[in-house]
Order: sequence, then C-alpha cells, then structure tokens
Amino acid sequence: MTLLRPKRRDILRLAAMAPAFALPAAARATLGAPAKANPSHYRFTMGEAELTVVSDGYFSLPTDGTGVNADPEEVQAFLRRHYLSAEMGYSHTNHLVIDLGEARVLVDVGSGNRFLPTTGRLMDNLGAAGIDPGSITHVVITHAHPDHIWGVRDGFDEAIIPGARYFIGEAEHRYWTQDDLVNQVPAEDQQFVLGAVNSINVDGADWVLARDGHEVAPGIRMVDTPGHTPGHMSVVVESGGKQLMALGDAMTHSLLSFARPKWYNGFDSDGEMAVTTRMRLLDMAAADGIAVLGYHFAFPGVGHVLREADGYRFLPALWRFRG
Repeated sequence: MTLLRPKRRDILRLAAMAPAFALPAAARATLGAPAKANPSHYRFTMGEAELTVVSDGYFSLPTDGTGVNADPEEVQAFLRRHYLSAEMGYSHTNHLVIDLGEARVLVDVGSGNRFLPTTGRLMDNLGAAGIDPGSITHVVITHAHPDHIWGVRDGFDEAIIPGARYFIGEAEHRYWTQDDLVNQVPAEDQQFVLGAVNSINVDGADWVLARDGHEVAPGIRMVDTPGHTPGHMSVVVESGGKQLMALGDAMTHSLLSFARPKWYNGFDSDGEMAVTTRMRLLDMAAADGIAVLGYHFAFPGVGHVLREADGYRFLPALWRFRG
C-alpha cells in the first residue's frame, strides 16, 4: 500500500473547498451583546442633505410570524444558514433625521414607554446625537404600528414635539380612525387599534393627510407603499441627483426581504399586496441606484439593492469616518 502524503498546498486547497456548514454547530462563531453601550446614531451625507440614523432600541419576537406563506422548515433553515436564531428574531429600530434646506424631518417617533422595555429610547438617543427634538420641524409617520407611532405622546398625552408639523398617509389615517374598528378586529389586535387611535388623536398634532407624491419639504416626499398596513407610506429624499428611500416596514429584513421577497409576514395586513409593493421597490431601487434605509435592518440599516439571478441582495453602505 502506498501512503499518500499531501503537500501543504493540497491541504490549503482542501481547506478552502470545505463548506462552512460542515462545521458542527458548536464551532460556529456567535457574537454576544457588548459589555458597554454601542453608538446609537450614524451620520452620512447625500448631496446637500445631512442624514442621521438614530435608534429607538430593539426588540425580539418569535420567528413563527416570519414567512407565513412559506414552509416553516425552509424559513428556519434559511435563518440558521445565515447565523440567525430560528426561534427568535432580533429587530432594530432605525429612525431617519433629514436636514435639508430649512427643514429638519424625523421619520417615525418610536414606541415611547408604551410598547416594550427595550424600545422607547429615541428621545434620549437624539440628544446623544446632538439633535434637539425641539429643533425638528416635520414628523412623518410611515404607519400606525406601535413601534412607529406610540411614542408620539409625552407623559401628559401631548405631542412629544409640539412645534412640528405632523404627516401621515390619508389612507392610513382613514383605516385606523374608521368607526368601531376596535370591535372588528380579533381580540389580540384590539390593543393595537386603541394605541393607534390614541396616538393619532394626541393633543398638539394637527395631521397633514398625505397622498402619493406629497412633498413634506423641498427634496422630501412621501410615496405609497401599501401592504404591511393599508396606507403604509415610505419617504424619499432627493438631493444632488441622488435618492434615498426610508422604507418603513415595506421591507423588514435585510436578508429575507431580498433573497425571499415573495415571503410575507404575519403582521402584514395584506400579504400579497406587501409582496407586490416589495417587488416594485426592489426593482426600482436596483435599476435606479436608489439607496434604502430599512427600519428593522441591522443598524444602521443603510445600503443599496443588488439584483441577482434568483432575487436580490442588500449591500450595506460603507461606514465612513470624517476627514
């Protein structure tokens, strides 16, 4: 018998060919929470616009509401393959502050202290970023789910930013304020209806009801992106010939929403409509080079859309330092 002794280059070649999933689960790298706090804001520019992503915190929910129109085993396998828990999701909450011209626009107001204990940090984090909430001139609400609008009320049930102009989609406003909606939804959803109605009716916010293409301020407009909720809207910023879209929840996952864009979630009010909207946005962003910001993407959630043969891929923007 001849004893084969592979050369060093052969060992390296074989090692390079070994698939990562062949490693036992215990050998895969897992990263834990930081011992000290990480930064809660991220700044960048686009044309004349100065943009800041500010966190409201994070929350975890079971993954059984993810990809509800797909095989659960396929969803779990996808998550595991991408080093994510197949049992519990982890969602960031990325708010956009837009400084363009004379306007300072905040997209969504977070949860306040009315939702989950790991959220509601937006006002403090704005301060940490050097942004006085009182300097905000416009507040745009993408939709009336708890993590996007419940923070609109302060401890006295008055608008958290009293001097700002408030915007919400006309269809979104009409849906949540329809007569007796609370008794038309399942019992487990009634708290969401009450929370939305209380938030919309907050003292000190005179709502501008927007339709597709509504200009919030020069260079900043709202666009229809329904499906997640009936009147969901996203925000487009345009400056210097470049565009960025704050997606809200039109896309909720920086992996699944791109690689499996036809999967929808249990929180989508109309799953098929959510898919139609998502496919339109992905195609448009990829074709026109529009940057995107995902509210629940891994912080800071900013990047571009790359079209691939079997779908799309999210390309996180390069984190840049000043100077």
